[in-house]
Amino acid sequence: MDCTGAVALITGASQRVGKAIAEELARAGCSVAIHFNQSERSARDLAESIIAAGGKAITLQGDLAGQAVPSRLVHAVQDSLGGLDILVNNASVFKADSDAGYEVPHWEYTFRVNTFAPAALIDASAKLLREGRGGKVINLCDIAAERPWRSYGAYCASKAALVNITKLMARRLAPQVQVNGVAPGIIVFPEEFDEASRQKLISRVPLKRTGTPLEIAQTVRFLVEHGDYITGQIVYADGGRSIV
Repeated sequence: MDCTGAVALITGASQRVGKAIAEELARAGCSVAIHFNQSERSARDLAESIIAAGGKAITLQGDLAGQAVPSRLVHAVQDSLGGLDILVNNASVFKADSDAGYEVPHWEYTFRVNTFAPAALIDASAKLLREGRGGKVINLCDIAAERPWRSYGAYCASKAALVNITKLMARRLAPQVQVNGVAPGIIVFPEEFDEASRQKLISRVPLKRTGTPLEIAQTVRFLVEHGDYITGQIVYADGGRSIV
């Protein structure tokens, strides 16, 4: 796909990996819709920087756990930017399980944001994606979908479900739309990880370093610009962690 003039919606785009994806797609020529939940100032700063560089950007707020939010976001993008060609489901909840074990509110909220919302967004945008120049959907998955962490059961299970949704939607939306996933490894550590924990995890990565948000954004851009014959696939951008 030629990104010049294409419209992209990126969820959770105000910070970290989502921000890098929005910036990268804007550099490629896309008009970008920057979704955020709570980080309004960061989202507006990002939009202003893209506009200052000659691009086009809008911001959209919404808690993706809300059932009506995905459809509202898609309609807002259509109204403001005239259509939708690229959907990047990046937003996610990353929170450890309770020491008490399985807790319904935690699991339910995690699945609503990490799994239900991407499925709903794909469904709500399917007509627009089919009508355009050939739509692209990129879901941000995780290598933990296949290698679950014992303290993050809800997160890992929700990402495993997202992998399945990626393959399902690739079949449903073919041939007009390609649906793929990107599974990052270690990119940005949570603040609560101490240095010893970080180094221990890095030591298990064959390339012996973390990835960067830009590297994930470039992988997304590759799938958008050069992935016309790729669908239903999960691209592992993890420094080789998934093979050891």
